[in-house]
Amino acid sequence: MQAENEEFLENEEGLFEHYHFIADPGQEPMRIDKWLMHKIANASRTKVQAAIEAGCVVVDNKTIKSNYKIKAGETVRVLMPEAPRDTTVYPENIPLNIVYEDDDLLIINKPAGMVVHPGFNNYTGTLVNALVYHFGELPQTNRAHRPGLVHRIDKDTSGLLVIGKTEFALSHLSKQFFEHSIHRRYWALVWGEPKPENGTFTSYLARDPSDRRKSKNYHQPEEGKLAISHYKTLEHFYFTTLVECELETGRTHQIRAHFSGNGHPLFSDELYGGNEIRKGSALPKFKQFIENCLRLMPRQALHARELGFIHPTTGEKMMFTAELPDDFQALLQKVRNYTTLP
Repeated sequence: MQAENEEFLENEEGLFEHYHFIADPGQEPMRIDKWLMHKIANASRTKVQAAIEAGCVVVDNKTIKSNYKIKAGETVRVLMPEAPRDTTVYPENIPLNIVYEDDDLLIINKPAGMVVHPGFNNYTGTLVNALVYHFGELPQTNRAHRPGLVHRIDKDTSGLLVIGKTEFALSHLSKQFFEHSIHRRYWALVWGEPKPENGTFTSYLARDPSDRRKSKNYHQPEEGKLAISHYKTLEHFYFTTLVECELETGRTHQIRAHFSGNGHPLFSDELYGGNEIRKGSALPKFKQFIENCLRLMPRQALHARELGFIHPTTGEKMMFTAELPDDFQALLQKVRNYTTLP
């Protein structure tokens, strides 16, 4: 075994490790090029396949081909001839809204506009930079440079996140997310009136090949990752609807992609077409009203309102609620006032 490792290191001479992944225990066989597209932000299939063909992708210390199928527990490394950029997470004195804290974990109410962890074009000003400043060294999973993170929410989504402060807590909470036993409930304002009023969206989500920033709904298991969202209507406004969403899985942009794919994008969600009038009057007065609403809340109307889980140490069932932020409340009040005008 030692000789094999030494030979491998010689073959790697002059190469730098840019990514290091370990396939999840529940990972079903999937083509390596497709799997890496899910793992690496803004990676096109062409670039991934070129890296594989150049021998820059190794699985368990062996080069592979693009059609190789990744399996649970395998280690994947992406090597490049140029050194990676500095990925050190530097502490930054950014205020945190701490809802709850004990020796094992933190509950953070993240404001809209804050990126959760450093990444492409967002290397500073993130929640992780703030966590490192306030709490020093935190444990992390096999996803590098994400200390304490069990899960994440989008930059322009507000609401609750749980942070693990110890190795045991992080592993215990991560297992609950993997088993889909975490309680997560979101509030969203969507265009139109979903039919039926209460229901479930089920699809397989993967990156949209026409826009790598988005997720797209597919119908076959081999096309993406299973995504299940339950929703119910809370309040009708004719042209928009306030809905509550409970996640059974937690995929990238899951709620945003599910509602958009079913013709009801989230209000003010520019990436998924929610910043355009999707239902309502053609009168200039209504157009002006919508433009005013979009200025009032220039981000997707999505808030992670409830978070529940089993405490890693005490075994107690924990449940937290974060009220809607000011911009979301102001938008709802404006919409209510408009729809109740004589």
